[in-house]
Amino acid sequence: MDSILVTGNGPLSGTIPIAGAKNACLTLMPATLLSDEPLTLTNAPRLSDIRTMTELLSSLGAEVQSLQGGQVLTMSSHDLTSQRADYDIVRKMRASILVLGPLLARFGQAQVSLPGGCAIGARPVDLHLKALEAMGAELDLRDGYVHAKAPGGLKGGVVEFPFVSVGATENALMAATLAKGTTVLKYAAREPEIVDLASCLRKMGAQIDGDGTDTITIQGVDRLHGATHPVVTDRIELGTYMLAPAICGGEVECLGGRIDLVGAFCEKLDAAGISVEETPTGLKVARKNGRIRAVDVTTEPYPGFPTDLQAQFMALMCTADGTSVLEETIFENRFMHAPELIRMGANIDVHGGHATVTGVERLKGAPVMATDLRASVSLILAGLAAEGETIVNRVYHLDRGYERVEEKLRNVGARIERVTGQ
Repeated sequence: MDSILVTGNGPLSGTIPIAGAKNACLTLMPATLLSDEPLTLTNAPRLSDIRTMTELLSSLGAEVQSLQGGQVLTMSSHDLTSQRADYDIVRKMRASILVLGPLLARFGQAQVSLPGGCAIGARPVDLHLKALEAMGAELDLRDGYVHAKAPGGLKGGVVEFPFVSVGATENALMAATLAKGTTVLKYAAREPEIVDLASCLRKMGAQIDGDGTDTITIQGVDRLHGATHPVVTDRIELGTYMLAPAICGGEVECLGGRIDLVGAFCEKLDAAGISVEETPTGLKVARKNGRIRAVDVTTEPYPGFPTDLQAQFMALMCTADGTSVLEETIFENRFMHAPELIRMGANIDVHGGHATVTGVERLKGAPVMATDLRASVSLILAGLAAEGETIVNRVYHLDRGYERVEEKLRNVGARIERVTGQ
């Protein structure tokens, strides 16, 4: 099993290109199931999760071609052979549940295994199912599978989410494009990935209004056609690499970055004493005036502070001047990186959904273990600012969400390398 070796060093300098968003691409790929014409995605990230979704779509009979080194995906679902998503593939990744809505909308039936793939909380799929039921789906959960039917096709309806769910919004949005009549999604998620999906679906002929707000209205159409769509910039990768110069010092430009994708995050960086400047090609981030300040953070649905940047921000706060409190409101079990940071000399006290971090002058390199995707990169960031060597084990999590992380950080002066295991 591979590991990442990080040796603490001085300020960073240079540019880091930001990939297309993993969470957007994993949502856009199942949209191909809604049409018998090709869907082409550009700016696709090259990640293991994308390969898993490719495997899942292929198992249904879709044709998926990876071009230009994986940055272009061309998909066609003109001749699907199955509407059953098997456990052996679905268990690897929660986003697999996103094939349910498109299959049901186009074919009137689907059997999808209940998903696995994450250690940061329960994340049940009941909101996905209730949304589809509101559109007339008949659902039966047995033998670990969702057996879904809509014999006369899905019908427009009002879906009122009890709380914000990105995945359930995405599944309902795709399903509603082919439903008969008008569907209204209330308390819908507002994330950029939702807006990106709606933009792609409109290119395919869908009639959608209100994406980016908490009420989305979809007028169903008889069929969708093919399209070409660029995947939106990955705001989580963007925020992660913005933290590299914040932790180490120096100045790094994140190519393709946009402030509108990370507004709440930038506010916290500013409060900590980190400058963020828009450039014609991205965002330039710098820390030049000594030790950063401690800042409190509460995770919230977009446009609030993203839960997927909480672990990385905690790494920054480990050497801040003062005490910060990080409150996690989205997922339970999302402080599993804290004990590993403590191994590196951090002063962190976790109580339920709160973590109190008292900054120390310097972290010390140590062997640590990644517990999930974002935790793994937080430990790499901490290692960049630590004395000596840090070895991050179980980095298969990392490869689900960050492409070529060692290369991107080495190019701005970090001392980092992958150690290949047996």
